[in-house]
Amino acid sequence: MAPKTIRWGILGKWCCILMQTTGGIAITFTKDLLLDPATRGVHDIRHTVVAAASSSSASRAQAFLNEVKAPSTAKAYGSYASLVQDPDIDIVYIATPHSHHYQNAMLCLEAGKNVLCEKAFTVNAAQAKKLVQTAREKNLFLMEAVWTRYFPLSVHVREAITSGKLGHVVRVFADNSRAADPEKVWPDAKHRMVNPELAGGALLDLGIYSLTWVFQTLYTTQAPESRKPPKVVSSMVKYPPTGVDETTTILLTFPRDPEQGGDMHAVATTGMRTSSNTDGKGTSGPAIRIQGTKGEMQIWPPAFRPTRTRLILMDGTTEDKDWPQPGPGKGSGWFNGFGNIMNAEGEGHGMFWEADEAGRAIVEGRKEGKYESLDESVLIMEVMDEVRQQHGFRYPEKIETIERVDL
Repeated sequence: MAPKTIRWGILGKWCCILMQTTGGIAITFTKDLLLDPATRGVHDIRHTVVAAASSSSASRAQAFLNEVKAPSTAKAYGSYASLVQDPDIDIVYIATPHSHHYQNAMLCLEAGKNVLCEKAFTVNAAQAKKLVQTAREKNLFLMEAVWTRYFPLSVHVREAITSGKLGHVVRVFADNSRAADPEKVWPDAKHRMVNPELAGGALLDLGIYSLTWVFQTLYTTQAPESRKPPKVVSSMVKYPPTGVDETTTILLTFPRDPEQGGDMHAVATTGMRTSSNTDGKGTSGPAIRIQGTKGEMQIWPPAFRPTRTRLILMDGTTEDKDWPQPGPGKGSGWFNGFGNIMNAEGEGHGMFWEADEAGRAIVEGRKEGKYESLDESVLIMEVMDEVRQQHGFRYPEKIETIERVDL
């Protein structure tokens, strides 16, 4: 049977090609998207790009299409409103700053388009709930692009938990931080990492990955009818020049029935000045530790794109596994990466896994992702809301609102 073709529209914010802003993730995603799916053993679907839009000009959208080597038939639009009216698009990938996700996703949904929206899903839970409500009312597919959940590595980790190999999981440590000197790296304070106008701060940008590991190991793995939201306590250090969070630590307690092992704890950490991957070579130890009554699973950094796991059981069993990302391989002359860091020749970045899931959902008629429900995306936003509320951390009203505004 011939593979089904999923036709994508790419909605991004590009100032120049290969810049280190949110436009960079659109380049990475789209280059992965256009790889031959057979290079990763996928034969039921394939992807193509039929259009891209920049908020500023069609010429920038065309430059993007040229950069990612999109088909020559792909159209370049100078406005998002034009993109969402294109009848040839099956689904729109949103790669703008998360300060803009709500407005951009609502534009797509109101135009009847399925949506894959970058993380963090929105700025707050109220926005996430409104998007979910709209998607369900219009019978559209909507998914938060938490790409890490769809890695074969992540599937392996969750199966180790649900199979009972670790016993009852009781505690998880998860960190995703970046060792930066924000005053020197972003001296004008306009970069999305530190700019409140772009919903900056460590929590929404980096901490979402720490929470992803906590939730996909302690929440997703529980039976839907029995799992409950966690209790949340947090600590935060703010970045003085702009007031966004620079270091945040969250302690979560997940209720669980005593016969299933009782309550579970998690510590999720994130920050701008330190990192669990200090040498960039993966020799700093695991960034995630999932601890159970029979042993633990360790995941090496970076938390967002791990490629190594270690299973250590109480009976002396140790299993190390490498999980390289597939692609066309050495000698292909093809490269992908993010920002100024390129992967090995012919190695994909790993964003195709979430695209495959979105594509299959559309073909099958499903309206949300298999490994993270929309309700769970909302719950994670509620946790981040609670953390911000505990520390009086709020963004400008035009960023927090659920009203339709121009940003």
